[in-house]
Amino acid sequence: MASPQTAGETERPVSEGGSRQDRNPLEDGTETGYLELVSVTEEELPVVETPTTFNVSSFSSQNSHFYDPDSQDPHVPVELPTVVSAPLPVYKVQNIQIPPSPGVPVIKVQPFLVGERLSDLKSLCWPYVSRRLLALLIILGLLIVLILVLGIGLGVGLKSCSGKFQCLSSVQCISRNAVCDGVEDCGDGEDELNCVRVSGRSSVLQVFSRGSWRTVCSEGWDSHLGSVACRQLGYSSYVNSTEVPISSIEAVYRNNLVALNINQTGLKDNFKIQNSSYLRKTRCSSGIVTAVKCIECGSRPGVRSRIVGGNVSRSELVPWQVSLHYQNQHLCGGSIISEHWILTAAHCVYHFDQPLLWGVYAGITDQPLSGSGALSVEKIIYHANYRPGEFSYNIALVKLKLPLSFNDQVAPICLPSYGESFEDGQMCLISGWGATEDGGEASVSLHTAQIPLRSSRDCRRLGLTSWNICAGFSQGGAGTCQGDSGGPLACQGSGWTLVGAASWAESCGQKNKPGIYTSISEALTWIQQQMEVYKKKEFC
Repeated sequence: MASPQTAGETERPVSEGGSRQDRNPLEDGTETGYLELVSVTEEELPVVETPTTFNVSSFSSQNSHFYDPDSQDPHVPVELPTVVSAPLPVYKVQNIQIPPSPGVPVIKVQPFLVGERLSDLKSLCWPYVSRRLLALLIILGLLIVLILVLGIGLGVGLKSCSGKFQCLSSVQCISRNAVCDGVEDCGDGEDELNCVRVSGRSSVLQVFSRGSWRTVCSEGWDSHLGSVACRQLGYSSYVNSTEVPISSIEAVYRNNLVALNINQTGLKDNFKIQNSSYLRKTRCSSGIVTAVKCIECGSRPGVRSRIVGGNVSRSELVPWQVSLHYQNQHLCGGSIISEHWILTAAHCVYHFDQPLLWGVYAGITDQPLSGSGALSVEKIIYHANYRPGEFSYNIALVKLKLPLSFNDQVAPICLPSYGESFEDGQMCLISGWGATEDGGEASVSLHTAQIPLRSSRDCRRLGLTSWNICAGFSQGGAGTCQGDSGGPLACQGSGWTLVGAASWAESCGQKNKPGIYTSISEALTWIQQQMEVYKKKEFC
């Protein structure tokens, strides 16, 4: 991270003269495979041993002339700074060993024999057919395929789902009024996902019913229903439900009120809050609506307990920060959002989503010298619409095999509520083990810095969308860099809230080049849908 600053506490940044970690332990072990033309005989082809080593190209500035700025890898800045006020990590050329897969055979394919007459190859085709008959069979097959394609196309066209909801798992169309009614009409139940949310600065509970979002009145509400709501939000935990006066919430949430009229004695385990059988419109005569808290998040217990006369470690400043290791080497940062889930950037894991090759370190200040102590990964999910070199959809989730235990050094950060806003100029906290200068090496120690949110026009970069947030000083001096990707942009609301995930850094911390972050508010629907899907699988 370029030019770290204090993060609200009286701390000194890590100096530039700190020790560096050896980033290339395998540089002497590269194998190279070759292909050459050989004459083909009728004997069986030899088995070829597949190379098990590949090279990951350098992220260092020495290779920057190979990159086109318009198709640049997100880890690599385009320009090199002339002056850097403080030292974020760059990756050298590394040989990453991919473990061989025992028992997987190499398939030997008989090549097409060029220069031979088909009539001389009767032994290769059984039974033998003439050229003319073979051509007729091929033409007939193509005609059948064409007819089938046209027929399916016409069928889909006739069933276009215009004005209806189309199930992703099939071409089935259902009424929009059947979406979020508590009954799974689609094969995979996708019509009953993302039907619950918390909104606004007070985190009031809303359900989607009959085509619109409706705020839940406190009438008939209790802790059991709160637990159900949190499970639908993808959490294993439930903290409490609170009563909030309608007059204190934003005007947009004061209309379309509903109440749940439920006799809970006969409720099934798969009951859903949005079940239309139990919802009724109401004027909420009590004047009180429901707010739900599913997880204790956004606090820094270590800072609170040592604010007077104590020493606060950098891990206690950002207890939600994790280091993602690929093949036992730090690659990206991430943020704890629940006991099972880590949020990071899609470009960190794109095409490298084999869980066995990843490890997660939480609650650390200095990078470990060995691969021991890493948390195992169960699943890696990146947004299906992400494309390398683009700014949108740069979001991913890492699911841990075992849940985290929270303490002073390890704690989750809050996700924003729907509609929650953060003002331009607000000071937020960034952190990571990234390079402390553009083109530099990975930092051994965790760095933190405060930077302001910026308007999108200040980014001065084409291709930005609503998926992007900019942050950084106009004069430069602090910002994310190589190795900080996926790490948190944390801002204070009701608690510390994850506003962005580090996505791009162009000339780390330089003047008029703010960092680009993925907007968590924009990604919120996707995030909670993934969490809900996996919570549903666990519950079943």
